[in-house]
Amino acid sequence: MAISVKLQAFEGPLDLLLHLIEKNKVDIYDIPIVEITAQYLEYIQAMETEDMNVMSEFLVMAATLLDIKCRMLLPREVNEEGEEEDPRAELVQKLLEYKMYKYMSYELKDRQVDAARTLFKEKTLPKEIQDYRPPVDMATLLGGVDLSRLQELFKTVMKRQEDKIDPVRSTFGQIEKDEVDMDGKTLYVEEYLRSHKTFSFVALLEGQRSKMEIIVTFLVVLELMKVGKISIAQEDTFKDIIITSNEM
Repeated sequence: MAISVKLQAFEGPLDLLLHLIEKNKVDIYDIPIVEITAQYLEYIQAMETEDMNVMSEFLVMAATLLDIKCRMLLPREVNEEGEEEDPRAELVQKLLEYKMYKYMSYELKDRQVDAARTLFKEKTLPKEIQDYRPPVDMATLLGGVDLSRLQELFKTVMKRQEDKIDPVRSTFGQIEKDEVDMDGKTLYVEEYLRSHKTFSFVALLEGQRSKMEIIVTFLVVLELMKVGKISIAQEDTFKDIIITSNEM
């Protein structure tokens, strides 16, 4: 893909040809090929560039113009439909396409510039107007509704509220958390061991005031048994548990 390099005022050979046609004010469909070719070659000779890739594009077009010039001097070729072919037709088609794309690029550039100038106005309505809500006409809203109908609607709303209440959970009271100090309960049981040596588990629980204290006391007994500080014995199922201190 060739890279378009701008030389002087022309971006390529087609741009130069289009400039010469517009400068001489000739019909693009009837290009005076001799005159245009001569002017084109003059511009080529005046160009100064070291980029052979770019220069080769202009030289190829110069060769194309010379070829068209020679073919214009020869008898016209006839196509299959019996019509004479114009040697300039292909060049004219390329010039028309180039001209169309060139002016389209100008249009897009103008739109880009105009878009950069677009400004948007922020809302400047007073807060009173923004917060305004039209008043509710109760007469229109309750049109055709009598007192008995309002009572039925009230009962329906209340019934829906009652259906949302959980019949089981709604009877629960407030659950309060019992604060039981595990370390303090351990000291209590160890002190009880030192003063009683052997005692029943029921006797140990007699001083507990809540279910949580009983549970914590039971956990302390299991821990003391685990570390070997006490021994536990039970004569029969459901009989009282006897606790004996191992630290005599």
